[in-house]
Parts: sequence; C-alpha cells; structure tokens
Amino acid sequence: MRLVQVGKPLAESDIPIPEIGSSDILIRVAAAGICHSDAHYRAGISKIDNLPLTLGHEVAGRVEDVGSDVTHLSAEDRLCVHYLVHCGSCEFCVRGLEQFCRTGQMIGKHRDGGYAEFIKVPAANAFPLPDEIPFEVGAIMMCSSATALHALKKARFKAGESIAIFGFGGLGFSALQLARAFDCEDVYVVEINPAKLASAASMGAVAIDATSADPVEQIKEAKDGTGVDVALELIGSAKTMRQAVLCLGPLGRAALVGLTAESMSIFPYTELINKEAEIIGVSDHLATELPTLIELACSGKLRFPLQTLRVVDLDAAQINGALDALQDSIDHVRTVIVPSK
Repeated sequence: MRLVQVGKPLAESDIPIPEIGSSDILIRVAAAGICHSDAHYRAGISKIDNLPLTLGHEVAGRVEDVGSDVTHLSAEDRLCVHYLVHCGSCEFCVRGLEQFCRTGQMIGKHRDGGYAEFIKVPAANAFPLPDEIPFEVGAIMMCSSATALHALKKARFKAGESIAIFGFGGLGFSALQLARAFDCEDVYVVEINPAKLASAASMGAVAIDATSADPVEQIKEAKDGTGVDVALELIGSAKTMRQAVLCLGPLGRAALVGLTAESMSIFPYTELINKEAEIIGVSDHLATELPTLIELACSGKLRFPLQTLRVVDLDAAQINGALDALQDSIDHVRTVIVPSK
C-alpha cells in the first residue's frame, strides 16, 4: 500500500519483491503498526521527498531470505525491525546516536516500509523476537514503546519521581507501563477520551479528564500545588505542550515527543527560569534501547493485550480508514496490519 500523492488515500500497488544485497535480509511481514506519523506523511504535515513510497515503520515478521554476508540469521527466524537505517561510521553513529546519522534513512519515510507483503532491511536493523511476544506487539514496540522509553531516558526519569503523560495512545500506553517498571511515584494521564481515561485508571494511573477542568490545575491540586517531576507530551499540540511545561514542579523536565507545525509560547521567567524547569526535544529512539524493551515485554512488565489492538488486512480501504480515524480520539491503543495468509 503506497503513498502516491500527498493528501490522497494510499493506493494498492503490485511491485517486484525487493532484491537484497549481501548484508540485507528479506522479511515476510507478519504485522505492521499504523502510527500517527503515517497519517502526518499522508497529509503532508511531515514532508516526504520521494514518491511513490510504501509507508510503515513498525514492522515484525519472519526471515524469508538472507544476503551472502549474513551469518547470524536464517529463514523463518522471528524478527522485529529498528526503523533507522544508518551508516554506522559517521560522528553520530559512532556515539550511538543514529537518529542524526549523516546519511540515515527512516524505513517507511525515506525508503519503502512495512505496509507490504515483503520488506528489505539491513541485517543490522533486525532484532530477534522471542516466541512469547506476538508479532503484533513486536511491531508496535518498535515505535510507540521504543520512543516512550527514549523519552523517559531523555527526561532522566528515575525511581520515586512523579510523571504526567499527555495522551494515551500507543506511546502513552507504553509510557505508563515503563514508568511503573522504573518504580515511579504517581502517574497522571491526561486525556479527553472516556475509554482511555478508564483504561489508564484501571492500570493504576490518576486519570485527568482535560474536558472537565484545566489539566494543569488538576495535576497541581493533586500534587499539593507543586507539580510533577517529569511530563511527557505525546499528542502533538501546542496547547498540550504548554500544559506539559506548566504542570512541572521545581527542577521538572518536559519531554516533547508529539509532532506539530504550531508554535508554543512560554513566559521564560515565571514558567521556566524561576523553577529551573527544562524543555527537552525527543527524536525517535536508539537501537541500544531495544533489548531492554524486549526484555520488559518477555517479563510481562510491558504488555499490549490483544483487546487494546485493532487488526486490519493489507487492504487500501481498511488502512486508509484507520489513518482517517487517527484524526479523532480512537478508543483502541493501536491499529495493526496483519496480511492475510
């Protein structure tokens, strides 16, 4: 399923199975997550340079074929895919910061992604997926969970701290579980969707209904007027980004993850300097963080019960419908493409 023209629905296309190089692998896709970023690419909010393009950066599947230099993988191995293809030798890659690679490419944005039956990736981007983790979960972990973990690390989140999570989609669902795994104190989840508020409460968070009152005031009241140590903005709205900053207590850190073309205003002295608060940008995640995620999933600390997911076929109408639905507040956590056998 390819993006042929920005602003238009994805179109079904028949293209040749990719030819792999000596260091590549060919994967038969078993699951591909539909991320909000994909809706941004289709709409033109985030620019795509070369079309047509197969979207899809949350990918899991089985090895179909391996290149001549690949010795650690073989046919039928279960895998999930790190979506940042990088050179490994530039000044950023050698520091383990591949999201800034000089020649880096994102799968599903700069090169063909997983909304397909097959995908070609460098073998270095493949991570073994244990049998106990379903393909659907392995796929969405590669973006929503990985980016949530990276955001917590960028925010220097530590045991005993409190956190506010703005948005309870795939990222927020992961962030809540990860914060719990890292022994957080209080978790506040800000949402407008009643089903998601109920889900967050059932998972032990304090549900903050942004439609009932100012979420900043609700959080500060719950924290005796101080605010939280860390806030994660996962929605992509200037309004919620500002709220994430305002709900911080002294020395608080706001990690901004969501994508928006809007600008955000801050009063530097009263809202930032006076409490030595920090605003931190979060871009993607790192390959070195993925083994931790896989271990947490195997231990049951990071879970996506199948009832939290919606499954669609590799079908243009179904996928475009799922992308359209992302413009609203959907009840489920993530939609996953599972190609028919």
